[in-house]
Amino acid sequence: MKTVPFTKSYGGATVLTMPSVELAPGTVTAVIGANGSGKSTLAKVLAGLEPADKKTRAELDARVGYLPQKSFAFRMSLQRNIALNGADEERMARITQALGLSALAKRSAKRLSGGETAKMALARLLMADYDVLILDEPTAAMDMESTLAAEQLITGACAETGCAVLLITHSLAQAERTAGRLLFLHRGRLIEQGETKRMLKDPKEPETKAFLEFYGA
Repeated sequence: MKTVPFTKSYGGATVLTMPSVELAPGTVTAVIGANGSGKSTLAKVLAGLEPADKKTRAELDARVGYLPQKSFAFRMSLQRNIALNGADEERMARITQALGLSALAKRSAKRLSGGETAKMALARLLMADYDVLILDEPTAAMDMESTLAAEQLITGACAETGCAVLLITHSLAQAERTAGRLLFLHRGRLIEQGETKRMLKDPKEPETKAFLEFYGA
């Protein structure tokens, strides 16, 4: 599945310029870059939440599941929140157990911690199958144990359903653990893309090298 080239501007200033990028089925593609590099804007445009410039139809022609940075909780129990996206009890039990949420099933979602809310939002998304999952820093509020569990669920869903995953992450370690391919954004432009291990060990572009050196890759 290939995205179309597009630009995205706010107030006349172009904040993101993207060429065509392939999102391969059954593959996790991680997106890295400094704050303000355009990662979340990329996610929103491809998910159809933000229009690209000049009426370009940049959103993906596929069934897309999108998880924003800020997890949303409806005013109901954790269990009912998750069931909004699917009622398969066996699937829910498997996902909630993996994320350590089983004991919180009846708790009001408004009483959850930030990490618990993030896990609930991911569980809700994973109750259905999609062609593409776009995840914007899904584990940023989680502790390490929960992060690893979430990563296993994400990569498992990718392998089992054959969906393509676009994972926005601030963690190079997470990208290395989960992603087969890597995109590096710098000041609103795609500077380099390729196989994750190769890029982390042998980046070709000076901007990529500087970023990885700064963040300790």
